[in-house]
Amino acid sequence: MTQPTTYGNRLPAPPPGSDAPERLVARTRGSARRLGWSALVLVAVAGATGWFYDNLPAGLENWMLLAAAGAALLLFVLVPWIIWASRTYTITTRRVIARWGVLSRHAREFSHSRGYSTALRRGPIQRMWRAGTIILSNGADEPLRIVDVPDVLLIQEVLADQIEVSQIMAHRDAQGMGVEDAPPRPPLPA
Repeated sequence: MTQPTTYGNRLPAPPPGSDAPERLVARTRGSARRLGWSALVLVAVAGATGWFYDNLPAGLENWMLLAAAGAALLLFVLVPWIIWASRTYTITTRRVIARWGVLSRHAREFSHSRGYSTALRRGPIQRMWRAGTIILSNGADEPLRIVDVPDVLLIQEVLADQIEVSQIMAHRDAQGMGVEDAPPRPPLPA
């Protein structure tokens, strides 16, 4: 019986002492189900505008109806969508990055190699949609909340894997093993 020479789905580890390139693992936003009520407002405003156009009571004109419909769409449809689209969560092989903000952008990062704990919070509706909030805490900084992400269990598993791999690599590099001292790696399949 021969030993497998592949690494499965994983990328090969870099030689000890060399820097591994940072690669994108996942990029996500919060669940879009929060925009459900915005879709209902869009349908209601479009229906009401179509119904009342050229059918307004005395003293009101069509431009007033269109201005009110435009303001409602701007306030209750476009602004919530822009806020939702401005929040992104990125997981790379080195860190977790949370970015938010419309006019002024903000970002927070947690390094996998420093380590952190993950906590999961899910309500009944979030469990129905397989969503949830992940709270990352390293004990020194303010916890980072990854709010209402879809497929939350998969994201939590990815974070645990990245922490483990980063800490193994950091420990290996801290041992002082140089590239010339590294054990030979099995060849990759052709």
